[in-house]
Amino acid sequence: MAKIKTAIQFGLVYIPVTLHSCTKNTDIGFNLLYKKTGQRIHYKKTCENCPAKISQDDIVKGFEYERDKYVVLTPQEFEKLKTKKDESIEIFQFSRLEEIDPIFFDASYYVQPTGAKNAYVLLAKALETEKKVGIAKAVLGQTECLIALREIGGALVMSKLHFADEVQENPVEKSNVTVKKEEIELAKKLIENMTKKFDINDYENEYKQRVQKAIEDKIAGQKIQTPRAAKPKVIANLMDALRQSISDSEDDDDNKIIKMKKRA
Repeated sequence: MAKIKTAIQFGLVYIPVTLHSCTKNTDIGFNLLYKKTGQRIHYKKTCENCPAKISQDDIVKGFEYERDKYVVLTPQEFEKLKTKKDESIEIFQFSRLEEIDPIFFDASYYVQPTGAKNAYVLLAKALETEKKVGIAKAVLGQTECLIALREIGGALVMSKLHFADEVQENPVEKSNVTVKKEEIELAKKLIENMTKKFDINDYENEYKQRVQKAIEDKIAGQKIQTPRAAKPKVIANLMDALRQSISDSEDDDDNKIIKMKKRA
């Protein structure tokens, strides 16, 4: 998503800002090829009675209200539907972050002030002090967005939220299975052994690294090697599986301590 110029409204305070996507696409890009010739597959915009070539300017958005019947809305008509308040990010309440279930979070954006920097810093500081997030709405492009504005490291970060009707009901029915007290205690012990502070830098996309290595190997004329991995243990009895998992987690901790002592 390209940079978006907008503004934050906080009561009567107006802060012009630019939104920058927090994430970037690091996927390995593949092209689709015809397997018999190795040539690129191309897609052409076409319809039954269209000319051979169609420019982007000739394409409009249509809503199918009956089979094969469409009502067309032009970009200018979409713009007419916006009110003045839709043009900015208007905060209408404040809430605690933990009150928002993570399932509602969508894409996030860094919020860069392009004016009224004192007001920007003030809002960020107030959110940090009060431990609150600003709940807002805005129309970005042709879509109305529910928004959570929060402070991270002295700056504002905007997260788009899904509306309630965009989240599907959980298809998993609540189970009536009874869990034994001893099983719960063992599970708690396993969780305790495996608990540590979360650091995103501890994790890498290992499969992507293997795909990149496979590409390099094939370019060099080498065969792809299947990586070696320990076969996962399967223990049918739940109690035995929990006890063995606890033992394995304690062995992992002991090995980490030995490695740290060797480094020291």
